[in-house]
Amino acid sequence: MEKKLISFNNFYKIFNITSSILIVISILLLLFKGLNYGVDFKGGTLIEIRTTSNDISISNLRKAFNKMDLGDVSVKEFGKKNDFIVKFEKKSKPKENIIENIKKNLSTSIGNNFEFRRVESVGPKVSSELLISGIIAIALSLGAMLIYIWIRFEWQFSLGAIIALFHDVIITLGFFSLFGFEINLSIVAAVLTIVGYSMNDTVVIFDRVRENLRKYSDIKIFDLTNISINETLSRTIITSITTLLALLSIYFFGGEVLKGFSLAMILGVIFGTYSSIYIANPILVTLRVSQRTIIKEEKE
Repeated sequence: MEKKLISFNNFYKIFNITSSILIVISILLLLFKGLNYGVDFKGGTLIEIRTTSNDISISNLRKAFNKMDLGDVSVKEFGKKNDFIVKFEKKSKPKENIIENIKKNLSTSIGNNFEFRRVESVGPKVSSELLISGIIAIALSLGAMLIYIWIRFEWQFSLGAIIALFHDVIITLGFFSLFGFEINLSIVAAVLTIVGYSMNDTVVIFDRVRENLRKYSDIKIFDLTNISINETLSRTIITSITTLLALLSIYFFGGEVLKGFSLAMILGVIFGTYSSIYIANPILVTLRVSQRTIIKEEKE
């Protein structure tokens, strides 16, 4: 009995339109709203505080820090009820022993019921260098993927893979821009991982498309991509689900430090799986890839 295929190709057009709208929205968000850069890229000081009294609330801490003339101060809960993260931009001429001064001022405002568990400071020069390095790392990874896929496949396949890759990265960053999630070095690491994951998913399906192009000369690319997606579907689902389970565990139980990284990865896995089916393959259909495309490239 012949296995019934899921008609993914019937939804190519509607999902292409949806993705195009999402890409445009993401680009507009990045251009006009921008990203919420963390201390790593903006410069400043981060302090992790644990209070030993349940009477100290986040509003008490905000009031205490606002009195210290530190500029724009952000105070957020961090993991447990008594843990807080405080961030502020370092001034061009910072006071000497600024951390000691903060401790003294806090002791006066809320008492000695606290401890500084972590203090991180990044200067403006270092933060700008880190930002440039992060952008270069992402650009180089995209460039390396482009070269690999260009050598590995015909140019039509290469174009489809790169567009799918661009789709995943842009929409993930657009999501972070929309909700104002912080961008730090761990998010750059997540984006680089997304690039690899997305490309791997696409390559698996493209390999099957090439095999089927040689096997079925009488089937048009519109139907052949659907056959290839169905044949690799179990692998795609198993890989995505197992990866998502691990990432969801990190997100919920890995603490506040890993939340941004795991969220970016979760979005990347979802968008990467989606784009390998509904972005990369429709490109092959649009470019009318056929058996002659494969044979011509192999002869050359």
